[in-house]
Amino acid sequence: MIPAVTSQLTLLAIVYALLAFLLLCLCLATRWHWAVKAVGVLLVSGFYAFSHQALLGVSGWPSDDELPRRFVLLSAVFDEPSPARNQPGAIYVWVNPMKDNQPLAMPRVFRLPYEKDLHRLLGDGIKKAREGNTQMGSTEPLRGAGGFAWLRPAGNDRLQIKLSDLPRAQLPEK
Repeated sequence: MIPAVTSQLTLLAIVYALLAFLLLCLCLATRWHWAVKAVGVLLVSGFYAFSHQALLGVSGWPSDDELPRRFVLLSAVFDEPSPARNQPGAIYVWVNPMKDNQPLAMPRVFRLPYEKDLHRLLGDGIKKAREGNTQMGSTEPLRGAGGFAWLRPAGNDRLQIKLSDLPRAQLPEK
């Protein structure tokens, strides 16, 4: 884990502990109605749970968000489905998102649902990257789901992932 992230998570835990302590003091020292106290306890608990989930992505856990539009493929790990263990499988992809045609400094890991075609595509991309051909990826929405996006159930927005060789940098002539 990145030291800065660890210190931020520790600081956040301390802040929430102080907030919970202040709420406890208010609940014990005031004559507020019990409903006001209950709402305060529920709000503090809810904010803690929400921030914990939000910061899991910061601390190095794989993100379930969509892959960036353009990225540099660094690595992938394949967890094949196992009906005996009742596991659907997943593909974990390490990428450097690209912004303004430049890869960002920090890589990010994404969790994708397991698909054989995606396994094959990413496996071939990693082989090419090991041979020295850095792989640049792009994502596009899969066509064919016509209609209004807001009418389709959430989570059905599948992406098509394409990999290609990253163009070599052209050196200026002398």
